Amino acid sequence: MNLTTEQLFTGARTHNGFAPDPVPQAKLRELYDLMKWGPTSANSSPARIVFVTSREAKEKLLTAMSPGNVDKTREAPVTAIIGMDMEFHEKLPQLFPHADAKSWFAGNQPMIDATAFRNSSIQGGYFILAARAVGLDAGPMSGFDPKKVDELFWAGTKVKTNFIVNLGHGIPGKLFPRSPRLTFEEACSIA
Repeated sequence: MNLTTEQLFTGARTHNGFAPDPVPQAKLRELYDLMKWGPTSANSSPARIVFVTSREAKEKLLTAMSPGNVDKTREAPVTAIIGMDMEFHEKLPQLFPHADAKSWFAGNQPMIDATAFRNSSIQGGYFILAARAVGLDAGPMSGFDPKKVDELFWAGTKVKTNFIVNLGHGIPGKLFPRSPRLTFEEACSIA
């Protein structure tokens, strides 16, 4: 794989419109197989993903989307729900076998909550980069009813929704003009 910073960062955009071309399941597996290698604290890997591809599942999801996100979510060939497993620590004996990391979380709900949110968010960033790396465009969103998404897609589990990403081949004509970014001096300091 010969990737460029343009493909991953400077030329990549948040897409709001997608071509109707389907995304093969093999491409979604390829995306995940890249994403999973990104580091998380204690290799906790709390992200869980539902790839919404069927018309029936998409219609369910649309009932939980904010009005401004309905059309672009309907149009996207795939919508990924990035969740966070609130019992991720149960898998730590498998994922971090060289220490008793599971015990670090036992009975400490604030630490579980913070670690699940932080690390599933980190994994969500890797998810977007992995999508770009395999030739897909991404449109991450936070305009939705998380409790409703949880009820519709994570019922009976300990997974909660973090954020949602539309995937496919973006339509350049539906991009907004590029928004500015903060300069190094505005966003950074060196201590």
